[in-house]
Amino acid sequence: MRARRVSSARLGLYFITAFWLIVIVPLSAMAAPYAAYVMDARTGKVIHSQNSDTRLHPASLTKMMTLYIAFEAIKRGEISLDSKVTISKKAAAEPPSKLGLRAGQRIALRYLIRAAAVKSANDAATAIGEAIGGSEARFARRMNRTAKALGMNRTTFKNMHGLTEAGHLSTAHDMSIMGRHLLYDFPEYYNLFSRVTADAGVRKVSHTNRRFLNSYKGADGIKTGYTRAAGFNLTASAERGSERIIVTVFGGKSTTSRNAEVTKLMDLGFRRAPSRAPLRKPQKPVYADVETAPSVPSTNPGSVAGGAGKTIRLVGAVKKSKRPQLRPGTAAPVLVAAVQDPLVSNADITAALKEAVKTPAPTQVAPAPNVTLAAATGAVLRPALRPTTASKPAAKRKKRAVEQEIVTRVSTSGGRHWGVNVGRFPSRYAAEKVLLKTALAEMSTLDGSLRKVVRRPQGFDANFLGMTRETADLACRRLAARKVSCFMIGPPG
Repeated sequence: MRARRVSSARLGLYFITAFWLIVIVPLSAMAAPYAAYVMDARTGKVIHSQNSDTRLHPASLTKMMTLYIAFEAIKRGEISLDSKVTISKKAAAEPPSKLGLRAGQRIALRYLIRAAAVKSANDAATAIGEAIGGSEARFARRMNRTAKALGMNRTTFKNMHGLTEAGHLSTAHDMSIMGRHLLYDFPEYYNLFSRVTADAGVRKVSHTNRRFLNSYKGADGIKTGYTRAAGFNLTASAERGSERIIVTVFGGKSTTSRNAEVTKLMDLGFRRAPSRAPLRKPQKPVYADVETAPSVPSTNPGSVAGGAGKTIRLVGAVKKSKRPQLRPGTAAPVLVAAVQDPLVSNADITAALKEAVKTPAPTQVAPAPNVTLAAATGAVLRPALRPTTASKPAAKRKKRAVEQEIVTRVSTSGGRHWGVNVGRFPSRYAAEKVLLKTALAEMSTLDGSLRKVVRRPQGFDANFLGMTRETADLACRRLAARKVSCFMIGPPG
């Protein structure tokens, strides 16, 4: 009897061992491989590395490249934040996480960018890629070209969202490079990655990385990623004083364990990084074919053609008037450009006219009359003539009406089609207050721009208008350095 009990016990032990070998071991082997990389963002130097050059599934860390190319396309004038993008059937059919867009729906690019950056929406990422590249395949080629130019030598992209696909691979090292370029190449957009919530047009979305952003001191981005093949991935950045660290982790077992690992590596980075280090920003990518390659026609109706083509904006500002000089004693008619932009108010036009009348008048011309605006049309009223001493005897004669002349041109703004947005506020008063405060703080770049409050369904946008692209870009960079939320507003799309 005793021998039988021993045999039963041994049999039970054999069964448990066999179960462990057959079931538990294969499940653990299916866990995504682990990789980590810690970088001093100021210099790009490695602080810690483990398995960082192994090609693994990046999951939604892919969207960092999608957004980088979107920012690049906006800066080059290929598309604007206000461009309306038509959602394709492919984009609408993408699996979660998604914004819930419908095929045929039209939505501004700015909302797609927010949804991809904050919610990691796959449908939004696909729509961005199709709007800029025309198709997933064309956009993927542009992603790979950009990755090569950035030095991401072990990365291959097949799609714009990061869902698992054969050959779609990257490394912890390469994704840290990607995060660093987002930070330094497009600081005017980087604040997107620290927003806990954002307005995505159709609804408000929450950040997939909000737990880490709320728990780690100095954290301000960047991007999470998860698929079964990839595990829980995260490229994170944090700043404390003059130090900034970027950490990338691949293959986390859960959100909690991944965040704990990133926290540990962040602390390691701040301990080892020098308190003072020269800031060496990464070089922006240079493409040999940017200026010569033709634009690729877009297959997305309502979107702007993508590809590597260069967009040239025609500015036909008249530098010298061909009108003959007026006779002495005759008032000069005022040249007024027809106003078509509904965002520009009469007050804005008045300010622009005051700037314009600084041009010296022809000799022997009577003093320029006061100019007022007609509220309904924005046209300039006929100036009243002030009789001179020489003309008083003829004052009784019938006055000849001075005919107003309107000159239309391709562009009379000299390229000042751009602006910057410094936030959305619950009241007009709050928006105007921020505009005034910002203008006073950044007079060197915002001087001459027009302050404009635009009412939206969600609040009041505080905008500076009438700027060149270079001035708007510089203003956003300087405001971002002051921790002021800012993004550029392109010409009407």
